Amino acid sequence: MASAGLHAGLLTAAVIAVFPPLWLLITSFKPKHDAFSTDLVTNFTFANYSHVLADTEFLTWFGNSVLVVGVTTVLGVFIAATTGYAVSRFRFPGMRSLMWLLLITQMFPVAVLIVPLYNLMASFGLLNQPIGLVITYLTIAVPFCAWMMKGFFDTIPAEIDESGRVDGLNPFGTFWRLVLPLAKPGLAVTGFYTFVTAWAEVAYASAFMTGEDNMTLAGGLQTFVNQYTSDWGSMTAAAVIIAVPAAVVFGFAQRHLVSGLTAGATKS
Repeated sequence: MASAGLHAGLLTAAVIAVFPPLWLLITSFKPKHDAFSTDLVTNFTFANYSHVLADTEFLTWFGNSVLVVGVTTVLGVFIAATTGYAVSRFRFPGMRSLMWLLLITQMFPVAVLIVPLYNLMASFGLLNQPIGLVITYLTIAVPFCAWMMKGFFDTIPAEIDESGRVDGLNPFGTFWRLVLPLAKPGLAVTGFYTFVTAWAEVAYASAFMTGEDNMTLAGGLQTFVNQYTSDWGSMTAAAVIIAVPAAVVFGFAQRHLVSGLTAGATKS
């Protein structure tokens, strides 16, 4: 009875979790006038997808998002990895204060930071600039990822660093050539977290980027459903397209996370 109850509870939770994205997918193939119908797809159509891709600036928004997310992910992983390695291996003045500072930055909600960050970006002329969003997203992702990477580096024996120095490697060479390959699980999770932070963020993207040529996907989606119009067919179709890259990145990160854990266990 306990096993049956557990499996029933897990099955119920799975259905609840899968239903919203499944219904989103179903709605995207319905005609616009059937968007609120509770029936399954009776008049299957690709009109919503063709409208989004051909008649809107969706491809421009997609390109802007890929640029911002790509740069953010690469820089975020590199900065978080180097910061986590530094605080894990070295002792230097202000290290404890730095770690506390990284932790405290996670305590401020987005609503509190939008106005000061907006004024800061405006003073530097970074509004409507992809680099402005990149810097903003790095301030969100790097502190958490640096803490996480420190935990991964703490599990790697310090003797590996010592052997690298004996072989003539400098600290960065030891980090890059010996330690970093052993931290694949942390890099996978860090990369995925940074990607999701930039890909799914709405508040900063809407506040800092205006004009259809400058918008990312998060801001562009709001043009389909707002106080002036409500095109739910296009909204659902665009949401499905946006979810595909996130699903692909998740599968890639999950595969490397498992392989990295296995490789680390075998080497040790």
